[in-house]
Amino acid sequence: MTTNTGASPAADASLAQWLDWQLGLHRDEIQLGLERVARVADRLGLRRQPPLTLTIGGTNGKGAATRLAADLLQRVGHCVGQFTSPHLHDYAERIVVNGQPVDPACIVEAFVAIESQRGDTPLTYFEFGTLAALWVFRARGCTAQVLEVGLGGRLDAVNLLDADAALITSIGTDHGDWLGDSRQAIAVEKAGIFRPGKVAVCAEHAPPAELAPHLAERDIRPLWIGQAFSVVSDGGPHWQLQAADGPTLSLPQPPHLPGLHQLRNAAGVITLLQHLRPSVVLPEGALDAALRAWALPGRFERRGRYLLDVAHNAEAALALATLLPGVPQPVHLVLGMLSDKPCEDVVAALAPQVQSIRLVDTPGPRGMTATTLARRLGDAARQVQVVGDMRAALAQATQSAGTVLVCGSFMTVVAARDIVIEQEAARG
Repeated sequence: MTTNTGASPAADASLAQWLDWQLGLHRDEIQLGLERVARVADRLGLRRQPPLTLTIGGTNGKGAATRLAADLLQRVGHCVGQFTSPHLHDYAERIVVNGQPVDPACIVEAFVAIESQRGDTPLTYFEFGTLAALWVFRARGCTAQVLEVGLGGRLDAVNLLDADAALITSIGTDHGDWLGDSRQAIAVEKAGIFRPGKVAVCAEHAPPAELAPHLAERDIRPLWIGQAFSVVSDGGPHWQLQAADGPTLSLPQPPHLPGLHQLRNAAGVITLLQHLRPSVVLPEGALDAALRAWALPGRFERRGRYLLDVAHNAEAALALATLLPGVPQPVHLVLGMLSDKPCEDVVAALAPQVQSIRLVDTPGPRGMTATTLARRLGDAARQVQVVGDMRAALAQATQSAGTVLVCGSFMTVVAARDIVIEQEAARG
């Protein structure tokens, strides 16, 4: 990416114009590190007396956990800011106050404020967005904010704040080029969001053995799933959250986000909030209501015959595969992926649960054409059809009975979701 040396957009420019300009502001799409973004944050006063702050990281599940934490905080009376990434259809999905995306004009106002203090400090697209979220939450008077880590943890822009509590949902091997070539190294990077003396929770059921002593050296002793708290579920209508130092809670199964992996995410969120007393007190009724409402676009999202899921790495594909026997059979997979993702592992996880596989093109510099994806899959591609066009792939898949599963990347799900919503609108 080339560095944008042109003037910033005007204060009355559109959100789209500001975002296009930001894409060229920094020579790299990603540059980990806190020095630059913290410098601008301090000029804006964003680290002076921030609201109650929760930081949520992990390979998978952090978006769903962020949504649940924000909802629970709102239900107990907080004005809550929620920052997530990436978005599906609209950039404003990233910056949410009390469950509603903020107005684009408010985001532009934040961008103008950031640019007035940025000086010659280069910021990435994600760093601009992180600062904008913090600025908006302060402007809207939020009393709590839940921040999803973008990449890793230790050097991610959201880690510029010393969070009051932090949660790691899972530890996988995604983004190895940035975070390290081993699960241990990745775990250390993710655990960089923990702070001594603050609430720290790890919902990863099998963390690397080296992680606990590493954290102990920093005087951090997290609440580990399987030790401080545990999940018990027999697949019935309720599951139990058992705390080593407290009562057992019987809670409803989340109808929209099923699976043991999501129960672990929920348990991590609830444990995190329980240890923020007296700032946060969770009535049992609030827990029940939040779990029943817990949903996120593109995460096991059912829309008629379609099942949309942004699973794009091995761990997410394995979790998704465990849920497929419970949907109408047979399952027809429509798959598109980015070139830096483990497409072979994703197909290996899903193939035993599907009857057919259709490959589609994924746009962008990191995207793969269906032909390239088939070449990457090699022997695993014997059972696939190279279609390319998403609309054509969906039309072919729906000619047979069963469920049409679309996954592989956010962009893949967005392309399918647009078509599905169009079809729903046409049917009235």
